[in-house]
Amino acid sequence: MKYLKQFTVIMAVTCVGEILKYMIDLPVPGSIYGLVLMLFLLIFRVIRLEQVREAADLLVEIMPVMFIPAAVGLVVSWEKIRSMLIPLFVIVPVSTFLVMGVTGKVTDFMIGRKTDKEGTQ
Repeated sequence: MKYLKQFTVIMAVTCVGEILKYMIDLPVPGSIYGLVLMLFLLIFRVIRLEQVREAADLLVEIMPVMFIPAAVGLVVSWEKIRSMLIPLFVIVPVSTFLVMGVTGKVTDFMIGRKTDKEGTQ
């Protein structure tokens, strides 16, 4: 029953994100609105982390399975993708390393900030 309540909270925030997509005339997916909304709800403690932690952990654990349909879609679209192979072989590694680097720097910054607040180093 705990998972059902947690999934309901996550799905409700996602649904509000989809509604925002239609209300705000920007080319931003509804899922992004939902993620930003969830972030603000967690920051301002409208939703406590304990209210969604287990369901969120489960979703993160099964995330690789969610990429299978996208990979199958790439195989089906092979003829369209073949003409763009060289740019893809450049863009994908560069963007992957860029995201890894930025994520690492942000994580270092956040850990350093937390350490500074606690007064230990």
